[in-house]
Amino acid sequence: MHASFHFYDYQSLAVTSMTLQLTLSFSLCHVSGLSLNMAHKLVQVTLCLWVFTSLLLPSPTAGLYRVSLKKQRLNLNRFKAARIAMSGGGMLHNYGSSDGEVIPLKNYMDAQYYGVIAIGSPPQNFTVLFDTGSSNLWVPSSKCYFSIACYFHSKYKSSRSSTYTKIGKPCEINYGSGSISGFFSQDNVEVGGVVVRDQVFVEATREGSFPTFVLAKFDGILGLGFQEISVGNATPVWYNMLNQDVVREDVFSFWLNRDPSANEGGELVFGGVDPKHYKGKHTYVPVTRKGYWQFDMGDFLIGNNSTGVCEGGCAAIVDSGTSLLAGPTAVVTEINHAIGAEGVVSAECKEVVSQYGDLIWELLVSGVQPDKVCTQIGLCVLNGTRYMSSGIKTVVEKENMEGLSAGDQLLCTTCQMTVFWIQSQLKQKGTKDTVLNYVNELCQSLPSPMGESVIDCARISLMPDITFIIGDKPFKLTPDQYIVKMGEGITTVCVSGFMALDVSPPRGPLWILGDVFMGVYHTVFDYGNLEIGFAEAA
Repeated sequence: MHASFHFYDYQSLAVTSMTLQLTLSFSLCHVSGLSLNMAHKLVQVTLCLWVFTSLLLPSPTAGLYRVSLKKQRLNLNRFKAARIAMSGGGMLHNYGSSDGEVIPLKNYMDAQYYGVIAIGSPPQNFTVLFDTGSSNLWVPSSKCYFSIACYFHSKYKSSRSSTYTKIGKPCEINYGSGSISGFFSQDNVEVGGVVVRDQVFVEATREGSFPTFVLAKFDGILGLGFQEISVGNATPVWYNMLNQDVVREDVFSFWLNRDPSANEGGELVFGGVDPKHYKGKHTYVPVTRKGYWQFDMGDFLIGNNSTGVCEGGCAAIVDSGTSLLAGPTAVVTEINHAIGAEGVVSAECKEVVSQYGDLIWELLVSGVQPDKVCTQIGLCVLNGTRYMSSGIKTVVEKENMEGLSAGDQLLCTTCQMTVFWIQSQLKQKGTKDTVLNYVNELCQSLPSPMGESVIDCARISLMPDITFIIGDKPFKLTPDQYIVKMGEGITTVCVSGFMALDVSPPRGPLWILGDVFMGVYHTVFDYGNLEIGFAEAA
């Protein structure tokens, strides 16, 4: 509250100062005008108008509130752990579940960018991850006694805050590879120099002992997603900033510094955009579904070739809570093959190609619909009846696969990917032998269940560009931008920035655009117009 008064006092002083300047400028212009001849009066009037305009119009960065972001260098062991957690169902595993409830299930071990906020009066500082993929604010509580993670991070002490209000309602936030639980409280929260009054947040009394929160550089998470995915329907911090009129525009924006040697990791700006953070103009696309910052993405290209997976459109989410790019397994496998990423040699995949490749080719050439091929050759069977796949590039939902053994499920899914790859090559007029050899090579590039995708750093210059079509415009990532480098000098390890994530229709296929993408393209989150904007980052 004390900080709030300082904020408003500063505004009053600024207004008073502007009034005095306007009065003085008008007096000078008026007196000077009387002493000049008519030839000079036009110049004087022009000068006066320029003075008034300069004083009345705010600068492009006036009214913006900034949070300086720190950047953590990725560590190979943490990176692999993040990928293992994700492959085990950590990230958005139940995205768009059948009961309609959308809960942000994520993994944060690979998070890189975070900043400082303060809670309470006097303020207690916390380092938080600003996450557009979730909507709650939580920090460790002083009442967290039995979780190892709490002993490594700052804890909120309600007894030391004069603006604290008890709520006490228990809650739990699931993150796939673990969860945090605690209770709701209310207090003032300072973000970027502005105080948000009476903010409801979670005091975490238990954090999963898995490495995510134990090793994390941040204490808690501040969600910037929509209230639709807020656990307990708590009003997000961003909503309260708008409700309390503390920002000029209903917009916030991220600039992530890609210079690994820079001290500044980037900047999160509330209330608008900083022109110094980007080049050219933003391309805006509408938010298609509130919850996550989700939009429709067009085609996806490897080099100059379409993968075909998003020709009919794909859902995509911009997520500042992950450093990676995630997409359908079939496409990530093609990327791995193109860049020479090492994966697990899939015996099942090669078996499908060797035994059924010719038949799949003939069925596709004869005009059989791709989503019916695997049912016709008997690799997708459900309770004695043919299983009709809803898309060769999707993972069959669990409730629809209960009649299949694990091996049958794997063969069915592998067949669907094989059909997709062959169909994609058919469009490029490849011969049967050439196509089947290529598909056999793709089997070796299937993403490893353990997440290994280390590549030869010397080959980066030979790798293809990857292009996302957004708003009918190409957004290209060069190999230097989508390959993640860890370590320095002779210890440098290069890892693919792409991970596999399969989401069934109607919510999928789905792409997650994390910090790898946001570092290249300055991102604007326009809540007022429900749009997301991308421009080349400065």
